[in-house]
Amino acid sequence: MAELTYYCGTMDSGKSTLALQTAHNHKSRGRQGVIFTNRDRGGPGAITSRLGLRSEAIEVGPELDLHKFVVDLLSQGQRVDFIISDETQFFEAAHIEQLAQIVDGLSIDVFAFGILTDFRTKLFPGSARLIELADRVLPLQVEALCWCGERATHNARLSNGSMITEGEQVVVGDTAGSESAISYEVLCRRHHMRNVTSRSSRSASPEPLPFKF
Repeated sequence: MAELTYYCGTMDSGKSTLALQTAHNHKSRGRQGVIFTNRDRGGPGAITSRLGLRSEAIEVGPELDLHKFVVDLLSQGQRVDFIISDETQFFEAAHIEQLAQIVDGLSIDVFAFGILTDFRTKLFPGSARLIELADRVLPLQVEALCWCGERATHNARLSNGSMITEGEQVVVGDTAGSESAISYEVLCRRHHMRNVTSRSSRSASPEPLPFKF
C-alpha cells in the first residue's frame, strides 16, 4: 500500500540531499515521479543541497491544488509512481491534506522532507499537519551538530550575527554564518535556550560547571 512518509530534522541534517537521492533511486529503476518544493534557498522551482546537488521542481504556491495537479497529469497519460516534496514545512495545511489524498485515492507513495520547528521552537503548520496525518514520521539519521559538539536539536535565527527570538515565522536565509543579514545556526537545546551562538560563545566567559564544590 502507498504511504505518506515524513523525513524531518533540523537544518544541516541533509534533508534536501536525501530528497534528491530518493528521487534518483526511484528514477534509476525506471519509475517516474513529481518533485514539489517551496522557497528553496536556490530560488523558486528547484531543490538544492549544500553538497551541490540540484534538481528542477514544481514550486508550490498557496493556490496550487497538489491532488488536482497529479490527477491532471494522470489524465494526460503521464505516469506518476512517486511524489517527492521538499521544504514541506512551508506547505499550507491544505497541501498536506492533498498529499494524503494522493496516497489514499491514487495509491502513490509520497516522500515528504522538512524541518519540524522554527527559530522559536514552534512547529511549522505544514510539519504539524504532517505529524497528524503521515503514516510514518522518521527523524533524519544524519545529526547536525551544535558549535559545542552536542547533537543540534533547534534552529536559531541570527540578525547581523546576533540571535533573535521574535519576528515572522518564515524568513528564508542560510546557515553560512553571514553577519550582515538574516542567517541561521543549529544549536543544542541548552545553548538555544541560553541564546548562546558560536559567535557569542567566543566572547562570553566560560559556563559554570553543572555542580557545586
